[in-house]
Amino acid sequence: MAIRRWSAVVAAVVVAVAGCSPSDAPPAPPEPLRPTWQAVVLPTSSEGAGRVLVRDATVCGGRWYAVGAVVDAAGQRVPAAWTTMDTSLWSPVRLVSSSVYGARHLLYAVACREARLVALGAASGGAHGNPRVASWFLHPDGVLREVAAGFELYGGPGAVSVSRVVVGPLGWLLVGARVTGAAVWSSPDGERFALHEGLPELAGDERGRTVAYDAVAVPSGWLAVGALLVPGAVPAAWSSPDGRVWRRVRLPGVEGPGQAQRVANVGGTALAAGPVRDGFGVWGWGSAGWRRVGGFGAGGRGAGSVRALAASADGVVAVTIDADGHRLWWSDDGGGSWRPVALPVAVPSGETALVVALEQGRLMVFADAGGGSRAWWAHLPVGR
Repeated sequence: MAIRRWSAVVAAVVVAVAGCSPSDAPPAPPEPLRPTWQAVVLPTSSEGAGRVLVRDATVCGGRWYAVGAVVDAAGQRVPAAWTTMDTSLWSPVRLVSSSVYGARHLLYAVACREARLVALGAASGGAHGNPRVASWFLHPDGVLREVAAGFELYGGPGAVSVSRVVVGPLGWLLVGARVTGAAVWSSPDGERFALHEGLPELAGDERGRTVAYDAVAVPSGWLAVGALLVPGAVPAAWSSPDGRVWRRVRLPGVEGPGQAQRVANVGGTALAAGPVRDGFGVWGWGSAGWRRVGGFGAGGRGAGSVRALAASADGVVAVTIDADGHRLWWSDDGGGSWRPVALPVAVPSGETALVVALEQGRLMVFADAGGGSRAWWAHLPVGR
């Protein structure tokens, strides 16, 4: 570390002696946006008091949802979900589990379309303490019910991860990985999912093992993003017209290791983001395929990851984490440039979380700095 500091001092002296014009200096980092945050109270649950944990959120048709769990004073966890129409007054959703593990689930991913909602939950269990994953489906009576499934649909000897749930005109898609590499689960209605593993191009092969982290619906079908482990990791993406036949590409404009961890629909196209050597890379998808459109967050400490990417017609927000903690970013030009957003509270790394949902410039933030999630909303400015 001392050698690195001394090298930086020597380099600075050389530049000063040689003469440095203001135009040669690196551009100043953009000023953070400082929204006017409005605090929101989340009711613990319909069953009783406890510590609120929010781990994902979404919005569709003017209705907002947040999912997670409530932990009581004895440390017992029960799955939980909340909903609102105005982001100010939230109500708990009634949940009904169908398994002993479902009764202890932490809901960690959610997606909705019109009046349908699907969530993913997990609880550690069994002899090896592996996550016991199941999906949850919102019924017309307003009850979010755990969907009974066979053990090997999400678990079993081939299990690795079930990361995200997404929805589009073709139905519902779960993305993750099995021991064979990247895998997906599809459903026409969000209730019953079928596993597709070992698919050509999607699964690992002689070029390396694959993992998928997220997906999005586009007019031509589905796009998924993740990494190709070759060794190390390089950002990869897949396209499919139906969820069963996939085509793989490496994402361009990256020197060294990287991954694509989140993807969102932005104005009818797609935007992906993930860690690269110089911070976080951003790629856009269009008729000509994928291209590198920008980046942000250079100079962060430690290995970073993109935890969320949420978009509306006005722009896109990203949640990242590195050794300095969670950060929030905003872009209103299709991912070409980004500004940090000042959070209502600092959220360090560790057993913490920062969750967002966005619609028409209104942003919901659920921040868990280690003692449970608190909620705020704010309007983000459009334009510069």
